[in-house]
Amino acid sequence: MNDGENTVERDETEWRERLSEEEYRVLRENGTEARFSGEYVDHDADGVYRCAGCGSLLFESETKYHSGCGWPAFYAATDGSVTTQVDESHGMRRTEVRCASCDSHLGHVFEDGPDPTGKRFCINSVAMEFDDDPEDR
Repeated sequence: MNDGENTVERDETEWRERLSEEEYRVLRENGTEARFSGEYVDHDADGVYRCAGCGSLLFESETKYHSGCGWPAFYAATDGSVTTQVDESHGMRRTEVRCASCDSHLGHVFEDGPDPTGKRFCINSVAMEFDDDPEDR
């Protein structure tokens, strides 16, 4: 995880112009899309997943797996791509995952994932863009 500073800074007007309503709700207002509704839940193509807010590389398809949680799940983020913080909303205590580059909300990470990390990054599909071009990696 990255504890570094955000490298993408936009004001709220710029975010609203750049993002769809649903992207804004999830990325900037810490929203969550409905279970099993996201574009990437059952997505199995080779490539990388980038932040929908800034385009930063977040996850590689090799780390994606079917967890049954209803959101795309990964056992590892790319080095330095995400930050985490405690989330005590909705009467729960969870670990929130945010983009290290633009501080957008991506989802949550849990300690019940597969080897080799034991992590389950549950990430909103709307928070990501899939890139299948190996030149972009």
